Amino acid sequence: MMPRPDSKIRAYLELLRLPNVFTAIADVIMGYWFAQAALNSSEIPAETHLGILVLLILSSSCFYLAGMVLNDYFDRNKDLQERPARPIPSRRVPESTALWLGTQLLVLGTILAMILSFMSHTLGTLLIALLLATAVVAYDGVFKKNWLGPLGMGTCRSLNVMMGMSVVEGTFTAFTMSHFLIIVGIGIYIVGLTWFARTEAERSNQFYLSASLLMMGLGLACLYSFPQFMPINKTLVSQNIGIWFGFWLLVALQITWRCGKAVLEPTPTNVQVGVKFCLLTLIVLDAAVIFAVQGQENALVLLALLIPTIFLGKFIYST
Repeated sequence: MMPRPDSKIRAYLELLRLPNVFTAIADVIMGYWFAQAALNSSEIPAETHLGILVLLILSSSCFYLAGMVLNDYFDRNKDLQERPARPIPSRRVPESTALWLGTQLLVLGTILAMILSFMSHTLGTLLIALLLATAVVAYDGVFKKNWLGPLGMGTCRSLNVMMGMSVVEGTFTAFTMSHFLIIVGIGIYIVGLTWFARTEAERSNQFYLSASLLMMGLGLACLYSFPQFMPINKTLVSQNIGIWFGFWLLVALQITWRCGKAVLEPTPTNVQVGVKFCLLTLIVLDAAVIFAVQGQENALVLLALLIPTIFLGKFIYST
């Protein structure tokens, strides 16, 4: 019996992990807006700014969605044993189609990055996009199966942030410790989160869950500290460092509370709930960075990405 069209569409949406793509969009927008603020690049014409932003979103989305599709393609035999309901092992999406889709998304993401490089007069964006495409394939095809997996995923996220920064001309000639802390902070947070989610389909190891929670805390610490390396006139939190500290402490406590349940009782359900919360929190972290350098208006734009993420997450699994 042939699957209904709506179930076919749902299968592809599950393969793409559509709800999570908005976290990648938040990362790349944050990188772009932060680099603009750091260089006072607000004189860019509005139409150019909008065009770059749209292309960044599309390119970043292509790389992220490609990673999700190829992840399931390379895991298809393992999923046949552990998660047979997923799109490929359940035969709702053919293996060859998944490989074709993941490859085409990587190609499209790279082409869009090439256009961005032309628009921003720098080869940096294209070079970073090529590194990102390589990192996506390396993680899904090789690194995920060993201890390098979390590092590979963290590298992908850091490169995504860097791609956003790279389209602002002059960013890497005026690269500062604050840029470094943001790139590394997001990367380390994702390393910890990936480590936390590593065995989410089975009962996890409490020690590894605890260690990954500490790793996420280190990422938060990097993001918290970046304003200390910026001139006072380029950040809005220098005069309110107590409130800034309180915000990050609250985020850390929330993550500890949600993930602590999984540490105490490391069942697949508890771990997956923690993973989903930490993924959603990534958008909040990006918004906080932008609030520190551009104020609440742009920060609220990023926070609004929580709406489609949470809404779609009710219908399509995201872990």
